[in-house]
Amino acid sequence: MRLLLVEDDDHVAAALSAILKKHGFDVTHARNGEEALQAVLPAANAGRAPFGVVLLDLGLPDQDGYQVCGKIRKLTTTPVIMVTARADVRSRIHGLNLGADDYVTKPYDTGELLARIHAVSRRSAAADADDSAGGTGGSAGTDEAAALRLGPVTIELSTRRVSVEGAEVQLTRKEFDLLALLAQRPGVVFRREQIISEVWRTSWEGTGRTLEVHVASLRAKLRMPALIETVRGVGYRLVAPAA
Repeated sequence: MRLLLVEDDDHVAAALSAILKKHGFDVTHARNGEEALQAVLPAANAGRAPFGVVLLDLGLPDQDGYQVCGKIRKLTTTPVIMVTARADVRSRIHGLNLGADDYVTKPYDTGELLARIHAVSRRSAAADADDSAGGTGGSAGTDEAAALRLGPVTIELSTRRVSVEGAEVQLTRKEFDLLALLAQRPGVVFRREQIISEVWRTSWEGTGRTLEVHVASLRAKLRMPALIETVRGVGYRLVAPAA
C-alpha cells in the first residue's frame, strides 16, 4: 500500500518511514502542507496506484493541519489519519468534521498506529465495494420506502441525506452510517461492540474512542443532544423525538 506521511520533523519521519517500510508500505514523505497537497493531485500520481492512507501530523510549519485536512478531502477520498497532541474531544470532532477518518494522539504506540492504518484502509475498501454494488438499479418506489422519519429528522438511506425540519445536515460517511444504524431500531440499545462491528467493520477495541467522538459530533450537527442516549457500560440508543 502507498502511504503519504506528512511530517515536518525529518528525524521523526525517517524513523517512522523505516518502521512502515518494514511492514510493507511504500512511503512518500511530505514535509509541509503544500507538499502534501501537491502529492495527492491526480497529475502527481499518473500511472501509479493512489495512496491508501494519508498520515497527517497537524503541527505543520506552513499551514494549519486542519486546513490541510480539509483541502486533502476536497481532492481525494483517501482515508486521512490525523496525528495530534491535542487530546480534547472538541479538537477531534473538528478534525472529523473536516473529513478525517481517524486520529492518533501523541505519544502513540507504533502497534496502535499500524492497527489504525490497516483498519481505515479496510473500511475504505469495503465502503468502495458497497458503493459500487449499490450504484445501479433501484426504483422510485424503493427510494421512497428507504426513508426513515423520526419526528423532525428524515434519513434518506438511498441518497444518504439527512435533514432536520427540512434543512439538510452535512454528515461524514461514518456519521451517516452510525445514525442510520441506530435509527433503524429506535429505542433499542446497541452495544458498543455491535456498533463498531457494523459501522467500522472491525472488532479492534481502540475504535471505541472514535465512536464516542462520532456520537458527540452527530449530537452537535443535528442540534439534538438528546437524540442519541448513552447507556452507561453498554452502548447507545436512539430516542425518537416527538413529531
